[in-house]
Amino acid sequence: MNAESDEQSGEPTADGEAELGSRAPAFIKARRSLHLSWQVGVFIVGLAVVGGGIVMLPLPGPGWLVIFGGMAIWATEFVWAQLVLRWTKRKVTEAAQRALDPKVRRRNIILTTIGMVIIAVLVGIYLWKYGFVMPWKIDR
Repeated sequence: MNAESDEQSGEPTADGEAELGSRAPAFIKARRSLHLSWQVGVFIVGLAVVGGGIVMLPLPGPGWLVIFGGMAIWATEFVWAQLVLRWTKRKVTEAAQRALDPKVRRRNIILTTIGMVIIAVLVGIYLWKYGFVMPWKIDR
């Protein structure tokens, strides 16, 4: 199998990553106007998905997941999106490896415990000083 067939099939190369470039079917790539129309359609669909993800960031919903889904749609056609996704995957993998490091996990557990103790003490002081009154029993 030569490099050209790897690029068209999207199969991983020796380094484990798929070749960059369009993953459109061969009959679409063969006709320039059809391929351009295909790319415009992919761009519009990806833009709609990314736009929906951006709207979901301040609203309830999986905003970042949807944005990355739109980037994956774009990555089927555009090299720049493929490079962004590769970079993102690499950074997420590095962060996951750092999070699994025993020293980092121990530090995070200690900091979380200290934070919870501080919050519990502050809540206890507040309740001791002001008591606990349900909102509907507050005198005006």
